[in-house]
Amino acid sequence: MKPGALRYGFSAEVPVAYEAAVTLTREALAAAGFGVLTEIDVKTTFKKKLDAEFRPYVILGACNPPIAHRAFSAELPVGLLLPCNVVVYAGETPGTSVVAVLDPVVQLGVTGRNDLEPLALEARDLLKQALERVRLAAPDGRRTGRDTFDAPPARSGPGADTAEPTPSPSKRN
Repeated sequence: MKPGALRYGFSAEVPVAYEAAVTLTREALAAAGFGVLTEIDVKTTFKKKLDAEFRPYVILGACNPPIAHRAFSAELPVGLLLPCNVVVYAGETPGTSVVAVLDPVVQLGVTGRNDLEPLALEARDLLKQALERVRLAAPDGRRTGRDTFDAPPARSGPGADTAEPTPSPSKRN
C-alpha cells in the first residue's frame, strides 16, 4: 500500500534517506512533547527470527506524558491502546522515506467513550505537527506527492460506531 491510502492514520513520503528520516522523526516527536518508549527494528527482527529480508523499517512507540496521564485517569485499561505508533520506512524510490502515524482518534475510538475524544484530537494535532516538522526539515521542505495529512474526521453521536472505526480516544503516551 502506497502512502496516501491510509484510513487509520496519516503519512508523508519525504526525500530523505531512511536513517536521516528516523532522526528527523525522533526530533519532531520530541518537539511535539512525545518521548519514544519503544522501538522495534522490523528489518532486523525479520532477519533474526525468519531469516527473511525486508526494507529498513522501524516502529516507534511514542508517548506524550500529560495526555497519557489524562487518558489513564479516565480509563485505566486504555494502556492496551497506547503508546502511539509511528513508523518510518525506506520508500520505494532510493533516497526517500515514509513516515506514518496511527490516528489516535481512530485507535482510541474503539473504546466508545466520547470523553476520550478531546484527548485523541489533541494527540492527533500534535502528531500531525510532528509529521509536518519532518516534512519541512527535508531538503526544501518538499513533498513527494504522496502525503496524507487529512485523517478521517472525528465521529461522535448516534451511529458513530457504524461502518468505520469510531473516534473518541485519548492520545498516546
